[in-house]
Amino acid sequence: MKRSKRYAQNLEKIEKNKAYSVEEAVKLVKETSNAKFDGTIEVAMNLNLDTKKNDQQLRGAVVLPNGTGKTKRILVLAKGDQAKAAKEAGADFVGDIDMIQKIEQENWFDYDVIIATPEMMPLLGKIGKLLGPKGLMPNPKTGTVTMDTAKAIEETKKGKVNYRTDSFGNVHGIIGKASFDDAKLVENLKAFVEAIMKVKPSTVKGAYVKNVSISSTMGPGVKIDLNSFDK
Repeated sequence: MKRSKRYAQNLEKIEKNKAYSVEEAVKLVKETSNAKFDGTIEVAMNLNLDTKKNDQQLRGAVVLPNGTGKTKRILVLAKGDQAKAAKEAGADFVGDIDMIQKIEQENWFDYDVIIATPEMMPLLGKIGKLLGPKGLMPNPKTGTVTMDTAKAIEETKKGKVNYRTDSFGNVHGIIGKASFDDAKLVENLKAFVEAIMKVKPSTVKGAYVKNVSISSTMGPGVKIDLNSFDK
């Protein structure tokens, strides 16, 4: 893959094989943000997991203290009081069978998150092949299958980030935008890493976290010294 001249210049600012402190890494990743627009900052954690074991397949969500900088469109599938609560909480779309049929018949995806009550899940399961590949299927582990739609909407609007291990034991998550203050990015990064540390499976042997790095949209990755998270 051919990289731009600007990317090469930014790469020179990062010392090869050096692990930076959290604060240094955030500063560097903002300096080397390679996009002409407000780039997204993402964290990548490589974990010592055997993802063939069910208990080492991590999945969940983190509510970042300073949000992600992105507004998410929310579809809520619920009936009765929970549908009413969802409308009052500011959901972009609220419905039940009618919305599920709209997705199925019209290939409708003008939303970023689906929140559903448990009673809607058997109906949603029928269109799982449409929602699954797009990462839209609600899941109790990420708080998107719930009997408290208002709380789920509030957390999503605040800046909830879902995470899931891939087959190599990597976890990725958005921690904000390049325009964020350094302190806010540091706080979001530490909150994400802390959340992953809390869900360490008891069956993991040896060091849990192999490495952590952050990068911006189209920008180079910056490795972080794991000891700097203890400060």
